[in-house]
Amino acid sequence: MPALAQARQAPAGLIHLALAVGGFAIGTTEFATMSLLPFFARDLGIDATTAGHAISAYALGVVVGAPVLAILAARFSKRMLLVALMALFAVGNGLSGLAGSYEQMLGFRFLAGLPHGAYFGIAALVAAGLVPTGERTKAVARVMLGLTAATIVGVPLANFLGQAVGWRWVFALVAALALTTALLVYILAPRDEPDPAASPLRELKALGKTQIWLTLAVGAIGFGGMFAVYTYLADTMLEVTRTSEAAIPVALAAFGIGMTGGNLIVPRFADKALLPTAAGLLIWSTIALLMWPLATGTLWTLCLGALAIGIGGALGTVLQTRLMDVAGEAQALAAALNHSAFNTANALGPWLGGIAIAAGYGWTSTGWVGALLALGGLLFLGVSMLLERQAEPVPAPC
Repeated sequence: MPALAQARQAPAGLIHLALAVGGFAIGTTEFATMSLLPFFARDLGIDATTAGHAISAYALGVVVGAPVLAILAARFSKRMLLVALMALFAVGNGLSGLAGSYEQMLGFRFLAGLPHGAYFGIAALVAAGLVPTGERTKAVARVMLGLTAATIVGVPLANFLGQAVGWRWVFALVAALALTTALLVYILAPRDEPDPAASPLRELKALGKTQIWLTLAVGAIGFGGMFAVYTYLADTMLEVTRTSEAAIPVALAAFGIGMTGGNLIVPRFADKALLPTAAGLLIWSTIALLMWPLATGTLWTLCLGALAIGIGGALGTVLQTRLMDVAGEAQALAAALNHSAFNTANALGPWLGGIAIAAGYGWTSTGWVGALLALGGLLFLGVSMLLERQAEPVPAPC
């Protein structure tokens, strides 16, 4: 029985639920900020592509915060670290709701992003430690279901709230959710003791493993396509599909249903064949993104396209388990870096998509940009699989 399971104070499912509430808060702020982009851009007096920098600032906070916090907190109790991370997340989002200028918005979104990756990384390790080894991906998926549920419920609700009473209240709601998570984790999570052998140096050893970097590259590049489309989804609906603002939550919910469905179904295959499942997801994403420009003509085809692209979001859960396999003793840093990689994608996708739009290729060009990024992720995954096959010991002749 895993060590964490022996020390737990509540059933594993209840602990997973508590951790998922944090994922719900993070998913709501991460994706709702994209959907609210036209509204806070208008309020802060900037255009849509400039407002997209707030998305990139949050992503940069994740990229920086995940490894730094994981290294600095190597000797901390996982339970208390999760509580502290959620408290910092609440502060960052509360301040975002008070931003009075473009510059303040950038700074507060960066602050809010700092605990994101470390929280998911440590939460994934806690969740996986409560179940047998063969069920790790399913356990991680339960935590990530909080994030995917946010794309179905939290983000559309936040978009509706933003339109009804103002986007600032969305960040206030997220801050409240973060504080609720901190309380639940404090009450329910295992009262674990810090690992006396843990140290920043041991965590830094992860940076010397080729397979870790290849896995991170798969996420950083391959996931960028989803963010390229999602960031400009609201603008695409308003400018290309010609829907009303009231229809935006419908498409957001369709995207969330795809992500949730992917995280419910895909881990069943990943626990049996991890890398082939990752390859299948990247191929799926490539096709779905290539079809995106054709799907934006009507609301129902756009929703179908958003659902298909959302399914590819299960890649995050699969790569989280992959990092557990290749990280050795540097589990915390590697787990946190997974979210640095995906938020590199969160910065890269909108940036490249914005370049294509600004160059005059139109709002739907984000689909073509995304397909190229998915193919890039597939290339790095192929290299990883090839190197692993070459490293396998050759059976001695009889």
